[in-house]
Amino acid sequence: MSSTELPETPAAAALAPRVSTVGVAEGEELRSVSLPGLTLTVRSRPGTTPGLEPALYVHGLGGSSQNWSALMPLLADRLDGEALDLPGFGDSPPPDDGDYSITAHARAVIRLLDSTGRGPVHLIGNSLGGAVSTRVAAVRPDLVRTLTLVSPALPELRVQRSAWPTALVALPGVAALFARLSRDWTAEDRTRGVMALCYGDPDRVSPEGFETAVKEMERRLQLPYFWDAMARSARGIVDAYTLGGQHGLWRQAERVLAPTLLVYGARDQLVSYRMARRAAAAFRGARLLTLPDAGHVAMMEYPETVARAVRELIDDNSGGARRDDRGNRS
Repeated sequence: MSSTELPETPAAAALAPRVSTVGVAEGEELRSVSLPGLTLTVRSRPGTTPGLEPALYVHGLGGSSQNWSALMPLLADRLDGEALDLPGFGDSPPPDDGDYSITAHARAVIRLLDSTGRGPVHLIGNSLGGAVSTRVAAVRPDLVRTLTLVSPALPELRVQRSAWPTALVALPGVAALFARLSRDWTAEDRTRGVMALCYGDPDRVSPEGFETAVKEMERRLQLPYFWDAMARSARGIVDAYTLGGQHGLWRQAERVLAPTLLVYGARDQLVSYRMARRAAAAFRGARLLTLPDAGHVAMMEYPETVARAVRELIDDNSGGARRDDRGNRS
């Protein structure tokens, strides 16, 4: 395990946090990547053998690269994994231009992949990260081998009532108002609230996992840009929901060429389970995994099940896979 300090950039120097050692699991490494106007923190889980195909994991709204720490080791014998902190989240400082749109986040992913030369990757995204990954796969198919989306934030005509508070954060002034109204809430209270919203069964979280989440919550609340990043990114999702034409997310989903796996939880309070069928029809030839007891973060609740599905997707689309006369892999 290792950690480094984020290098300073002209506009983000005063805001850049130190890369946190909280939640860095054994076998993980953190590093920072400096790009013009952008600094990204990347969490690496190197493959168990040299030469494995690369993977990039993209978290959701309010999350971080830590959201993939349960899944990445389960695929380490198949993938050389990296998970990034999107601008303004985790240990990545805000972007210099203050742009938190889906397009800006997708541009950050593309710039990271172009700068490191790791593409094409197995791209895996959750929620906001699922929308971002969809856009990346549509506009830069050369960068994506396979695409896995866990509860992707794709536009819904009828948003679930339990998701309204998240959408309201996008309205000007609401995030600041909520910050004032909740200033007496403890980090434990906030963490329990997030887990109740995101997990199908919050009791699946271990005491150690809860303690780590609380420490991370305490750290994030001290960041001066925390609420701004949340509000602007939420606004980016809402804007993407209303965008039509060739830049609409559903239209871009139809353009994705990469073999795709979709994962939906029946207890998801943020992305409606009913969207699973529409998504399966939009992404050509997509395979669908539905988990009746999972919520919004299936890769954290049921990492073994999700890992098995990802492995099957990769193996079935591997150039080295051999098939017998009946079409069975060997």
